[in-house]
Amino acid sequence: MTRIKLKYVHEFIDRHGHARFYFRRAGKRVPLPGLPGSAEFMDAYGALLDGHSVEKEPIGASRIIASTVGAAVVGYLASGAFQVLAPSTQKRCRITLNALARDYADKRLAMLERRHVVQILDSKKPGAALDFLRGLRLIVKYALSIGIISTDPTTGIRLNLPKTGGHPTWTEDDIATFERAYPIGTKQRLALGLLLGTALRCADVVRIGRGHIRDSVLRVTQQKTGGPVAIPITAELAEIINASAPGQLLLFLMSDNGRPYSPAHFSEWFRDQCKTIGLSGLGAHGVRKAACRRLAEAGCSANEIAAVSGHASLREVERYTKAADQARMARNAIERTERKRELATRDAESGNPSKKQR
Repeated sequence: MTRIKLKYVHEFIDRHGHARFYFRRAGKRVPLPGLPGSAEFMDAYGALLDGHSVEKEPIGASRIIASTVGAAVVGYLASGAFQVLAPSTQKRCRITLNALARDYADKRLAMLERRHVVQILDSKKPGAALDFLRGLRLIVKYALSIGIISTDPTTGIRLNLPKTGGHPTWTEDDIATFERAYPIGTKQRLALGLLLGTALRCADVVRIGRGHIRDSVLRVTQQKTGGPVAIPITAELAEIINASAPGQLLLFLMSDNGRPYSPAHFSEWFRDQCKTIGLSGLGAHGVRKAACRRLAEAGCSANEIAAVSGHASLREVERYTKAADQARMARNAIERTERKRELATRDAESGNPSKKQR
């Protein structure tokens, strides 16, 4: 039998010969129900990983039937494919899959047809439908790999979601407003400087400190992609860091209680700082997008921007370069038109028309 090894889980045999499992982290020890791989065990383990207390009756604590959605969810969460995902991705997947198991735990995957998937998607709002389809595809892929099903009922299904711009990209006016409200030396300005000067995601910004900088280059392994990035520190960012981040701290950004930020907590805190000065609707991710926009406007290629931002796919980055190229070409076209009109006006006033006019 394959043995499931999970991080922070310790086991021992009690005096009655029974196996006991505990989640042990940061000096705390919490008993885990059931056996590794069972629904109650994996739900409790997932909750503790996310920093939550264990519910008395966690989702999926009832018996799981083989070949059902619930069984596939339990199997996938214990699989190697899930374990190699980044912690932030695991957290999002676990929320989606637990909801999937809660609503459809006893449904047999072999009976699931394309028309059933379409009917479920049509009954949901766009965001919920997208989450459902993403979660279902993970489970279907896992079920295919272990032979529970032989066909994919989600093949060819596409969602027509309303187009949105996502997180609003900060404009130069937005940046100037923030900088006037929070001068160099404040934590707010340090947060903006790090986001704008490195183009890092929140999950990485909250983990960096002076130990990541060597020879004026910040080096960090991205939490989301696992890829390394090396970002030169500008003189402006160095000034902000030296004025705002005490040298004895391991991390640049610390919460008011002296603890490291979680990505979600930092994102919420930064959004509140924006709202306080009238920049409602703006957040940290929009600053990352503004950093990419600045690079594009400076003439950087998509590959050069990705080398800074750490994007694994160039599709998102190319949007910035295309927008910058369009703006640059439009500006050049208008400038040429204006120069031609000015030249024609001077020729007319001097009584010396150009050759084309002759």
